[in-house]
Formats: sequence, structure tokens, C-alpha cells
Amino acid sequence: MKNIIIISSSLRNKSNSELLAEQALKGALSAGNNAELVTLKDKEIRFCKGCLACQKTMKCVIRDDVSGILEKVRAADTVVFATPIYYYELSGQLKTLLDRLNPLYPQEYRFRDVYLMTTSAEEGNEVVETAVGGLKGWIACFEKARFAGVFNGGGVNDANEVGRREDMLEAAYTFGKAL
Repeated sequence: MKNIIIISSSLRNKSNSELLAEQALKGALSAGNNAELVTLKDKEIRFCKGCLACQKTMKCVIRDDVSGILEKVRAADTVVFATPIYYYELSGQLKTLLDRLNPLYPQEYRFRDVYLMTTSAEEGNEVVETAVGGLKGWIACFEKARFAGVFNGGGVNDANEVGRREDMLEAAYTFGKAL
């Protein structure tokens, strides 16, 4: 049994990336894992100040919702970041969260496998290359962790469009089950 955290970074109601994250969660739970979905919707996440105090204190000087998310990431064996692709990149919310997870750098952390789940209007693996590169840059700071793969849900644009794509929902479930 693994501890899995899936973080959905879309702020849109009935977002495609969150619908896929929910399916991955169901798959992970069906495989007997301890899994949780955390959505950044309705969370207060402020920008990193770059003060680097966290490198000494192992906690951020900013008081918002990030500290609780950080603890869940630190304790997870597997981390899945779900994001819509905006301009061929991670959502701003996810990038802000990654910056704010900087207190993890000097700490002991459990996560080894880090995945990316994406949705985008365009299809094709080239659509997510820049986003994957951005996440790999974050992972490179954690020598025990590795980029374990990407689930690319391309070809969807309108809210809840994934909800009408049984093939994509099933693929996300299978992805979650294999985590």
C-alpha cells in the first residue's frame, strides 16, 4: 500500500484536469492504496518571497494554506500533479505551489515517484513537453525523487468535456490503479 497524493491545480468548476484526477484517485483507492485528492481551488496560496528563510527553519514565513499541502506532499510515497496546460506550460497555480514547496528541500521526504496529469485543447505529446520540463526542474532538486511519467489528456477544452469522454475517464482510472 502506498500513500498517494493527487493535487489538482485547476480553479475552474468541473475542470477537465480535476475530473481526470478524481478518476485517478478512484483507481488508486481500488488498488488498495491510501490516496487523497487535494484541490487548490478555494485555497489561499501566496507567491514565494524568495527570502530562503525556509532553508534554515524548514517552514515558510508566509501563513496560508500551503503548509498543510506541504506536509501531505512530504508524507506521500507518490505525488501526482494535475494541471490544465496553459500556453504549453503548467498552470500558474501549480507553479506557485511548486515554488512554495521550497521548505521540503532541506527536509526528509518520502516521495519517490512524481507524475504529471494534464489536459489541453490540443492533442499530442509535444503540447506537454514544456510543462514536463518545468516539473522535472522541480524534481531535480530532490535527489531521491524521479519523474515517473505523464498522463496526457489532450483534445478537451470546454468545462466538463472529459465527463463525456468515457475512454479518457477509463484511462485515468487505469493510470491511478497503476500508481
